[in-house]
Amino acid sequence: MTTSATSGTGPADQAGPTENSLRRALKRARDGVALDVSEAAVLLQARGEHLDALTASAARVRDAGLEAAGRPGVITYSKSVFVPLTRLCRDKCHYCTFVTVPGKLRRAGHGMFMSPDEVLDIARKGAALGCKEALITLGDKPEDRWPEAREWLDAHGYDDTIAYVRAISIRILEETGLLPHLNPGVMSWTDFQRLKPVAPSMGMMLETTATRLWSEPGGPHHGSPDKEPAVRLRVLEDAGRSSVPFTSGLLIGIGETYEERAESLFALRKVSRAYHGIQELIIQNFRAKPDTAMRGMPDAELDELVATVAVARHIMGPSACLQAPPNLVDAEYERLIGAGIDDWGGVSPLTIDHVNPERPWPQIDELAAKSRAVGFELRERLCVYPEFVRRGEPWLDPRLRPHVAALADPASGLALPDAPVEGRPWQEPDEAFTASGRTDLHTAIDTEGRTSDRRDDFDEVYGDWAALREAAAPGMVPERIDTDVRAALATAADDPTRLTDDEALALLHADGPALDALCRVADDVRKSAVGDEVTYIVTRNINFTNVCYTGCRFCAFAQRRTDADAYTLSLDQVADRAEQAWDVGAVEVCMQGGIHPDLPGTAYFDIARAVKARVPGMHVHAFSPMEVVNGATRTGMSIREWLSAAKEAGLDSIPGTAAEILDDEVRWILTKGKLPAATWIEVIETAHELGLRSSSTMMYGHVDQPRHWLGHLRTLAGIQQRTGGFTEFVTLPFIHTNAPVYLAGIARPGPTVRDNRAVTAMARLLLHPHIRNIQTSWVKLGTEGAAEMLRSGANDLGGTLMEETISRMAGSSYGSYKSVKDLIAVADAAGRPAKPRTTLYGPVPEERQRAARDSDGHLPQLLPVLD
Repeated sequence: MTTSATSGTGPADQAGPTENSLRRALKRARDGVALDVSEAAVLLQARGEHLDALTASAARVRDAGLEAAGRPGVITYSKSVFVPLTRLCRDKCHYCTFVTVPGKLRRAGHGMFMSPDEVLDIARKGAALGCKEALITLGDKPEDRWPEAREWLDAHGYDDTIAYVRAISIRILEETGLLPHLNPGVMSWTDFQRLKPVAPSMGMMLETTATRLWSEPGGPHHGSPDKEPAVRLRVLEDAGRSSVPFTSGLLIGIGETYEERAESLFALRKVSRAYHGIQELIIQNFRAKPDTAMRGMPDAELDELVATVAVARHIMGPSACLQAPPNLVDAEYERLIGAGIDDWGGVSPLTIDHVNPERPWPQIDELAAKSRAVGFELRERLCVYPEFVRRGEPWLDPRLRPHVAALADPASGLALPDAPVEGRPWQEPDEAFTASGRTDLHTAIDTEGRTSDRRDDFDEVYGDWAALREAAAPGMVPERIDTDVRAALATAADDPTRLTDDEALALLHADGPALDALCRVADDVRKSAVGDEVTYIVTRNINFTNVCYTGCRFCAFAQRRTDADAYTLSLDQVADRAEQAWDVGAVEVCMQGGIHPDLPGTAYFDIARAVKARVPGMHVHAFSPMEVVNGATRTGMSIREWLSAAKEAGLDSIPGTAAEILDDEVRWILTKGKLPAATWIEVIETAHELGLRSSSTMMYGHVDQPRHWLGHLRTLAGIQQRTGGFTEFVTLPFIHTNAPVYLAGIARPGPTVRDNRAVTAMARLLLHPHIRNIQTSWVKLGTEGAAEMLRSGANDLGGTLMEETISRMAGSSYGSYKSVKDLIAVADAAGRPAKPRTTLYGPVPEERQRAARDSDGHLPQLLPVLD
């Protein structure tokens, strides 16, 4: 049954649900049985006695959730000020009166944006009245539509609107003590990284998932690029991936059908379950406004709102926080409480609701009295919900913890009503580089092992495992390839640059004699491209911290700061290890670490300077694209600015790690919060443009398929053709043993020998002639496996490493160190000569070679040398 409605209520001649369908859906709701979309659509039309029964059931669900949360009988609100930072927007929503145009702003004597003084004046007045939230609302990306907005930002020194939002949020924190809640509209993953350090919570209404209301002329969102449902769902997912407490919700009565409204609720539930990051769901009823294209649309009736709240409560469950704005319901507060809400949202004693200026906020005393009349105590919360206050990391950035802690009851997470609201410094945590934890893990991992096979927060930090299993299922199914392998082999032997995608896929699936033939072809191409010499580098890995809350599901290295295996090195310890490496002949240190919440964005500069100060001649190969973005967003710098500063500090090149598979279909299963593929590409290409060369990598053998390998390799070849900045391609077989995604039963147990040979051979062919060097990983494959890859198209063995914690924590059994003699032996096993190299594949000075030979294999004080 389809119930269509231009206003969400259905046309007069449209039959409603049958009595039987309503009774059946109500019984399932009362019994706690999971509803489906069709049943939810039926319940959205409940009226009269059926609506009373629905709301009574929803209220019981809500009450159970409040009891479990430790605040039975409590309904919350946030005492706030509303800051309309700019009313310019690139969208054209047909119901909106918040948005205006530059001419009207000028005629009214206003700037294109509120000035800092105007914002801080409101915030200070709010703080004096005991407000604790600064709700910063603005139009989407106004500079993309209005030259006047671009000119204002340029004149005031901001690259974009997000940069101004970040800057004004810091001033609010420091000068008034209010906590910013940010509503800047559609944000990218990088935008979340930029804003998370300055705001405890953010929000954006989903409104609806009905694409036709955006795509069809006359629809309320037509002509508004930021209202495409798929775009807005991506924002919700990026918020979850970034561990940002996020507010979202529905706008009902704008033309959606009941099915579409139900589908929107289920979409919100899916995101909420996947990331546990939706802190609040707003159910807002449409109110027609004069001077808008939708001024003739009827308002969503109160019964519509009540039914939607009740259905939302059943779908979202007892732990969800549901809000309905009290200024949009003509004081019918008891009906909303009875339908299952537990929050009234932001209420301001100072500012109007600039989105609905015709609807004044209720007085807080009135709201308390109305809530008390139906048995609820009104309690103040902060803009960030109490569950997230109590969760702490990774949901609250360390720079914000002092600000939140000053206003929050540590026991409940609710607001302290009488807490003084005053500015506090927004600053990096003290003593970021204090040595702590298991700093000997680089050696102890080989002698004592890790303390346990998983983190203590295994069931929470990575998101919802059940949802991931469903998403990963397509990647676990083998594909059928019908392309002629013999013809593909002929093309590869004749000219690998002419391989079509179909031919390449056929070869990536090759096995048996066909695989042997493929490896012979790849080895011939290798010989013609780089000769027979097997290169290696005397290098030391330095993983300066393993504290990380990014939530990569393949990573067994990351630890919480309180975990038994967690550690952070001091700058002196980093420099000591670099100096030790130099003394034994190293020409490079490769430095990467976890995304430690306490490390400032400038910490990476300090690490590079510390190494260069101690060992000026050492090549600093450091900081993955994820670390680059982390540094840039924490400092408020652009990626280009940050990389330029890092280069000045001593950075010589960057590792092309954090790539995993450059396909977001796979990436969002492998990792909760790591950078998207497009951002990885942006970092790499920017680095290359600045003269910082990089390696390139691919981790495979988990939830991927050969088609993903092909896309990844094609992407790398394209980058190399544009920039020429890659030094090599490194194959990284997935180590499954302690990987969370494997322990959860989602990933395969790493690649097979067939996979390793096919990937190495096809990397040689598909990257030819653009990336000349193909590296195999002895730490992941062992001596025999590495030798086999040298016969399959590889020409490089990587480095001596001296310490290697990441693969060893994941369960690799091949140690952390190979002497130069060991690496030469691997090359010998493949029947090839060996030659040392630098990071950039240049010749190694004789003095460095002599130091390496003199110390080779005699490093017990430095290295865990395995028998």
